[in-house]
Amino acid sequence: MNAYALSGVFPIVPTPFLDDGRPAEADLARVVDYIVKAGADGLVFPGVASEFDTLRPEERRNLVDLVARANGGRKPLIVGVSAGDAAASIALAQQARDVGAAAVMAMNPASLRDDPAGIAAYYRAVAAIGLPIVLQNAPPPLGSALTMDKVARLVDTIPGVDYVKEETMPCGQRISQLLALAPVRLKGVFGGAGGRYITDELARGAVGTMPAAELTELHVRQFACHRAGDAAGVRALFNRMLPLLNFQAVFRMAMTKEVLRRRGVIEHTHVRAAGPRLDDGDRRELDAMMAELADILAPKVAVNLQ
Repeated sequence: MNAYALSGVFPIVPTPFLDDGRPAEADLARVVDYIVKAGADGLVFPGVASEFDTLRPEERRNLVDLVARANGGRKPLIVGVSAGDAAASIALAQQARDVGAAAVMAMNPASLRDDPAGIAAYYRAVAAIGLPIVLQNAPPPLGSALTMDKVARLVDTIPGVDYVKEETMPCGQRISQLLALAPVRLKGVFGGAGGRYITDELARGAVGTMPAAELTELHVRQFACHRAGDAAGVRALFNRMLPLLNFQAVFRMAMTKEVLRRRGVIEHTHVRAAGPRLDDGDRRELDAMMAELADILAPKVAVNLQ
């Protein structure tokens, strides 16, 4: 097992797709290189923001291998293993172990939402692979929005469930509730939700954040302020980023990919997942928001062309 104390900025790696819908593998490698060079503490793939639920099983395995190779052990890699059933998650966790992942992130199948014994059995089965687990607690339809007492019980009773990624609203309150329950095995709680609530999450004791990837260097600067005890610096950067974070809440992967394209990281912006797409008016608004960040966000970034 890889023993890492996980904390800090762990962006979710998006999955670029060619215009015909096939994975854009060269783009994916560039995103990994960008995240690493931007100073992230680690990276996560695949997550919800990776459109994992649109990936066919063979695509998913191939892309996890690609991300691990592109990372080359430079940063701790958390492999998402959420799937429709425990057997699929176990197979994905085995692959994660084989590629040298630091941990796996697992969200119990939605079909088990009202089955506490089934949820516990699911996490025990994934934990048996031997990697630390980040329990992802997300809202429906993909997640189960487990109550904090249920999350604490899973952490306390299943060795290997070491971390929690909490993104059911209001996530800040729920982080406080979980930490107040003081599950003895808990090593830390991460925030998610695109980094839109990071000031509250950090103030309440989160050890890290798993945002979208397009503003990685700004999230890294933000977390450096947090580690230095500079709460005002965290908030100042948050306030600068907030228009883009709000825009991302609406357009999700479409916005992430368009910003990465504009910054020279990827060439292709096709999105498989359902949801709104940018029109000309949205692109003009994005122009204005990115121009407002020009003093702190380089318009182009250097990546390896793999």
